Amino acid sequence: MAETAPYGTWTSPISAADVAAAGGGAQWLDVVGDAVWWAEARPAEGGRLTLVRAGQDGAEEMLPPPWNARNRVHEYGGRPWLVIGRTLYFTHWDDQRVYGRDLDSGEVVPVTPEPHVTQGVRYGDLRPGPDGAVWAVRETSTGPRRTDVRRDLVSITGREVVPLAATHHFLTAPQLSPDGRLAAWLGWEHPHMPWDATELCVAEVRPGGFGPHRVLAGGPGVSVCQVEWAGDGTLLALMDPDGWWNLHRIGLDGTAAALVPGERELGGPLWKIGSNWFVPLGDGRHAVLDSGRLAVLDENSGTVTPVAEHLTSWAATLARHGTGVAGIAAGPRHESAVVHVDLGSGAVTELTPPARPLPPAEYLPVPQERMFPGPDGVEIPAYVYPPANPGFTGPEGERPPYLVHVHGGPTGRVSGDLALDFAYFTSRGIGIVAVNYGGSVGYGRAYRERLREQWGVVDVRDCAAVAEALAAEGAADPARLAIRGGSAGGYTSAASMTSVTTYRAATIKYPILDLAEWTGDGGETHDFESQYVLGLVGPLPETRERYVERSPLRHAARLAGPVLLLQGLDDQICPPEQADRFVAALTGSGIPHAYLTFEGEQHGFRRAETMIAALEAELSFYGQVFGFATPGVPKLELRS
Repeated sequence: MAETAPYGTWTSPISAADVAAAGGGAQWLDVVGDAVWWAEARPAEGGRLTLVRAGQDGAEEMLPPPWNARNRVHEYGGRPWLVIGRTLYFTHWDDQRVYGRDLDSGEVVPVTPEPHVTQGVRYGDLRPGPDGAVWAVRETSTGPRRTDVRRDLVSITGREVVPLAATHHFLTAPQLSPDGRLAAWLGWEHPHMPWDATELCVAEVRPGGFGPHRVLAGGPGVSVCQVEWAGDGTLLALMDPDGWWNLHRIGLDGTAAALVPGERELGGPLWKIGSNWFVPLGDGRHAVLDSGRLAVLDENSGTVTPVAEHLTSWAATLARHGTGVAGIAAGPRHESAVVHVDLGSGAVTELTPPARPLPPAEYLPVPQERMFPGPDGVEIPAYVYPPANPGFTGPEGERPPYLVHVHGGPTGRVSGDLALDFAYFTSRGIGIVAVNYGGSVGYGRAYRERLREQWGVVDVRDCAAVAEALAAEGAADPARLAIRGGSAGGYTSAASMTSVTTYRAATIKYPILDLAEWTGDGGETHDFESQYVLGLVGPLPETRERYVERSPLRHAARLAGPVLLLQGLDDQICPPEQADRFVAALTGSGIPHAYLTFEGEQHGFRRAETMIAALEAELSFYGQVFGFATPGVPKLELRS
């Protein structure tokens, strides 16, 4: 029989260490020969990114310590590895150079020069070029500011790096046509982000570089997020001229046709160059991600058919493998794993068996996918994770506290799959609702452009509307609502606490807090996003007052309640300067707060010890604010 105990105090088998152990996972998957390879994060090794191959006897590590296959291109990184013949090429985090590892001898040698400044030259999105060459995007620091960056396309052969082209400020690596005559790539310019406007370029491959390029597709108001060569010399591209990322076939004369037109989102935001949402299967069939779910698009029948529907969230890293597709997928009852789906039988095989058993299913909340009425008449998608613990029930008449989770981006989304960090809270009696507020992807361009010049308004209103609806229907305690998020989610959390009275508290992770300084002029962010806010808030200097009014740092005295800030000290995307100033403004204010910083952490936490400390601090914080005991975790010190 379940024990009656206050929400938040329930005993749970899910520890912060369990969550940290699950915080690694696979990424950057591809098929080499007949084997599936992927990169894999190791939180217990300082967040190192290794490379793994699925062998006959299970997973085999292909990149031993101390090698770390990450790069800083756009700060979010691009595809970091490639196998050509018997050589594994990879970018190494410490110096950002490209290295080659001989798969027979194991010897590792650098193949790009040592930069004059550590990490001053960076490579990403490694692709095969002609005659064994590696094609890549090269990013070169040209001055002291974070925005002093130049990019070009290069060919790496032996230890020689040869420039190929530099058509745009931002680029993806070129892809070689089947006949070896042409190269295709994507490019875009400030102030656009890649989901705003990109151009699909093609040029002739010539000795020593490329010929003049032609733009075949894209441009103002059109985003191309992935391009691949088809066997007949045409191009396949995901783009959104009709407001939805659909798969198009593009001729070399620039003619384009959607293969299966419709209001469906088959692409996504190009945060990391080298991402892929579709892969050709042959005979007019293509594996695609339909709002993050695997499907097969058949251009002959004009259909898009779901596959492996229990896996509701797939990473944008699909690869054809035999008679099926390999990828990285998760679901409400499945942790993220490398899987193979046989498209003939429908059989799903996990290539990465879990390193540890999942907690019993009854401790894992099954998210409820819901639509909530929005303040401007637009429905707001959200996933509700109610408290779940078979050993406990709340006291009669008591309603649980709820956390509103705000995803980052803000051009991003949540997918409703299994998240052990959510289960850490829900198994203790704290509900969570994850909101796809206006600006989120997966619902077409019109929905994501609800946030254009409205950041700090639409996102705040949408999240508050969902929280207040849960309270009004009796699911959540209106006096114990909190908001949490990182990066752009940290901004929305802080902006909510300084502009609405819906929440009692907020956890703000590696946030943006001063909009005017988070620009190229302000110097407190990196080049890739240095003009992102011009579309999200407004052009400068015309709308400068808007930047002041919507910056939480300028209104710290208006905080509706206590805040917990968590910050990596090596973060180049949302550097610690803003969090430092925010906390300084709170000193002596009488508002309870805590500020935890972590050496060696960049944007998002990768180290197991950081994940554990951050999660336990967050639980202690809610316990103190909402008035329930949190035994088993260190007490967080709150200052005023």
